[in-house]
Order: sequence, then C-alpha cells, then structure tokens
Amino acid sequence: MTADGLGGTIARYDARGRTVFVLECIVTKFGGSSLASDEQFRKVRSILELEPTRLYLIPSAPGKRFPTDEKVTDLLYDCHALAAEGKPFDDLFVKIRERYLSIAQHLHLEVDIEGALDEVHRGIAGGKSRDWCASRGEYLCGLLVADYLGWRFVDAAEGIRFHDDGTLDDEKTQELLSGLLKDRKPSVVPGFYGSRANGEVVTFSRGGSDITGALVARAVGADVYENWTDVSGFLMADPRIIDGPAEISSITYKELRELSHMGASVLHEDAMFPVHRVGIPTNIRNTNKPYHPGTLISKNAPNEVSVPTITGIAGHQGYSVINVEKNMMNSEVGFGRKVLSILEEYGISFEHMPTGIDSMCVVVKSELLASHREEILEKLEKLVDGSGSVTVSDNLSIIATVGRGMVHNCGTAARLFSAMSRARINVRMIDQGSSELSIIVGVNDSDFEATIRAIYHEFVG
Repeated sequence: MTADGLGGTIARYDARGRTVFVLECIVTKFGGSSLASDEQFRKVRSILELEPTRLYLIPSAPGKRFPTDEKVTDLLYDCHALAAEGKPFDDLFVKIRERYLSIAQHLHLEVDIEGALDEVHRGIAGGKSRDWCASRGEYLCGLLVADYLGWRFVDAAEGIRFHDDGTLDDEKTQELLSGLLKDRKPSVVPGFYGSRANGEVVTFSRGGSDITGALVARAVGADVYENWTDVSGFLMADPRIIDGPAEISSITYKELRELSHMGASVLHEDAMFPVHRVGIPTNIRNTNKPYHPGTLISKNAPNEVSVPTITGIAGHQGYSVINVEKNMMNSEVGFGRKVLSILEEYGISFEHMPTGIDSMCVVVKSELLASHREEILEKLEKLVDGSGSVTVSDNLSIIATVGRGMVHNCGTAARLFSAMSRARINVRMIDQGSSELSIIVGVNDSDFEATIRAIYHEFVG
C-alpha cells in the first residue's frame, strides 16, 4: 500500500504498477496543531477535498498557534481547578472564548458557538466534573468543523461507552459507533471523550483523540486510519540527539509497540490496538505537508525490495536494576514469582528481567522504586535468607534497537556491540526477545545519547 502522490490517495498496485484497489472509506483524525486557527481549518478542508473517500473526521481541541501559545485543553483544566477552589476563572475563560469566536468569525460560520461557550462556562461554574470540562475543547471544535464542512456532528458521548470504573467498554462502543455511522454519511466525531451509561462524560488520557479515531475506523470498517499532525510520520531516532534522522516510511504494529514503549511516538499507544486487531493500517500524515506520504503502520509490513536492518532506535533514562542472587535459585520452584510479588505489592511493574542460574535482575523505573526502596530491599533480603545477596544499581538507561529486518541479517548484534565498543560505552545489561524484533541494552545514564548516536551511525550512516 503506497501513496500515489496525486492528492494523497492511497491505493494498492500490482506488479506492473496498475491500480487494483482504491480505498473506499478513510477515517481522519486531526490533532490540535492541525486545528489551532482558521488558517489550519482551511488546510484541513483542502486535505479532505483531495480525497472524497475521507468520510469521517475526529478533531482534537485547538492546540498552540505559536510556541508560547496555550492549548485550549490546558486552559479548560485550569478553569476547572480554579472553579473547584471557589476562585474566579473568567479571565482564563475569555482566552478560550476568543479562540473559538476568532475561528468562527474568520470562517463565517453559522453555528451558535457563542451559546455553546456560554453553556460550557455555566457547566464549569456549576461544578461539572474535570473530565466534562476538559472534553469541551473537542466538543466545541467539533461543532465548528462540522459547520465549516457541512458535515453531520455526532457527539462522542453517544457512541463511546465507558464502564463505571472508567475503563473503555469496547464491545458496547463498537455496537454504538457502528450503529451511528453505518450510513457512511460524512461525519465529525469529537475526540478524547465518551460517557458512562448514565451519561456522565469520561475522557481518555491526554492524546486520547487518537484512540477515538481508531475506534471510529474499526466501527466503520475503514480501509485506512489517517492521523494528521504537525510531523511527517516517525523518525528513526530522536532529532534532539541525531541531527536530521531518517524517516520511517513503513513500520509494523509490533515494531511501533516496541518503540512507543520506549518513548518514540507521535501516536497514543492505546490507539494501536483497535485497528491492529482488525488489520486496518494507520497512516501518520503532516497537515502542513499534505503530499508527503508519511509513515504507514500495518499489521504485516508491505512488500519492499529492501527492508532496512533496523527500523528505529528509542530509549529512556532513569532506571534501577535490582540484582537478586541466591544459591540454587534455578531449582527453587516459584522463586521468580515471589520476587515479582514483592514488587507487585507496592504497585511496581518491571521493564526487563535478565536471569542467570543463581541470579535474576529486575529492571524498574527509579522513580517508582524510590518511595518504597528500603521496604522492598528488606523483604527481598528475607527471601534470599542468608544464602545470597540483594543489591541495587541506579542511573541506568535502556535503549531499544528495533527492526523486522534484524532477523534476516546475520551479525546485527555483533555490529551493534562493536559500534558501542568503538565509542567506549560499557554495556550494563543485554536483553533480546525471542522474536528477534529488538535488542535491548542498558548503559549508564551518562552514555545515553552517545549510545544512540553510535548505533544510529552504524546502521544508518
């Protein structure tokens, strides 16, 4: 599946380059930067006009127009916080009002956005929930977009259902959304929120409009889910570390999952699952560069003449390694479970767990360990019962090198560690999954950036 470069249409081609399948239904999600001003609204409409099969649009709340600007969602959270403390919030709300009115006036819209804003103000003043207040950013933006395009507005609260405990009711959401949108009538569905059965509004975590888009794509059986933002897809490494890193043209959901977990993401991590399960590809696109093909995320990578050895590199700093040694550990049934149970007791999940015959290392985030460090070490000491030791090493960075091409290229690990050796970087931990999709290395925090540079330049240049 590739972009043909003529208006952004995505199609399938046979071996002779002939079009054999053109997408019939595309779901588009536009982020806050894509809807920050009336000028951005015009760009959105031009993108939709390029491809008439773009039938559904999921808007975020207006984002920053310039670096020092404020996001509407942040202003709404601040208004709610002030109201909850009994403090006036009108000065902040004026900023919100001006953002929406400016867009409506410049685009000559007819929707009663003034009345909708008054309703939001009354809701905040009247003690509406934090989630309700935050969701109004997308709700109001959806009203504007629908009016501007002449499309139907579908309130997400009617189609996205949450359980009483705040988790998504996936089955009910699929039933409701598919029923509301089955007629394939062009529609705007605000992102970021839904509701419980009693109508109470619930939001996803920040960036949750990505999830709304994925749920809509699954509900309507879309051919592709386009996520439009202010970047042209994924990069192979952090541009703050690598100068001008290469772009990733295609990536599998499994690779993206590995990289996203390590912090390399322009897409909400949970947005992958609804579309991944049903095989709908996601295309990350740039609103400001609509002819750029972006990054295509698919369940199975498209056929390529040459698959690069690595797809991307990402990492995090600030980990600790708990090293547990005990004589005859390998013959003691359930020992690993006992160690992890102690961490579970304090709500700490582990990242990696390299093991030996008489030792196991548990890698955890240092900030999670800090508040219960002494209690945890004391319990682990009792567990080894004098026949071993428990130590903790801090200041560890974890770096993942990910690529579906690694399994087909001999010597990948050798190249990676040789590059680190030449850069005089000491390896503190090595972990490679059975799928051979990634190689994880642990290094000192002080070597974090140098490690990423060494690996990148070895495989990319």
